[in-house]
Amino acid sequence: MLNMVFLSNSWLSSFNQPGLCITMATLLHYFLLAAFTWMCLESVHFYFAFVKVFNAYVPKYILKCCIAGWGIPATVIILVLIINKDFYGNGSHSESTPYSNFCWIQNNVVFYISVVAYFFLIFLTNTAMFITVLLQIHSVKTRTQKRSRFFKP
Repeated sequence: MLNMVFLSNSWLSSFNQPGLCITMATLLHYFLLAAFTWMCLESVHFYFAFVKVFNAYVPKYILKCCIAGWGIPATVIILVLIINKDFYGNGSHSESTPYSNFCWIQNNVVFYISVVAYFFLIFLTNTAMFITVLLQIHSVKTRTQKRSRFFKP
């Protein structure tokens, strides 16, 4: 959906309909945050699969992942819309090309908090999960090598 909204955004912004543009910017923002959130949930899943192998039972795991994957971005979008729906709008990236209008976040502070900071938080989480999984794999490999040396005839 992120790709579909992104590809149709410029064309739909050419109609100069504020409501349509706010809707497209909201959808683009939502699906971008949802993609980031699902990327984070995937790293949490790898953590459960490699580190918490035997103690990884989480009741209604898929339901909780779906609520987080779709709900956290929706919460961010709803907060932005509640604060001011005019944070979304039609903006031209360059004045030399009139067809470069694009419906997106118009306020830099909102952009940095709701996109850049969000991504940075997920990037840190993914990096922590990656390092934890690598350490777990390394410790399993080390234990296996010690065990194989111990049982050699």
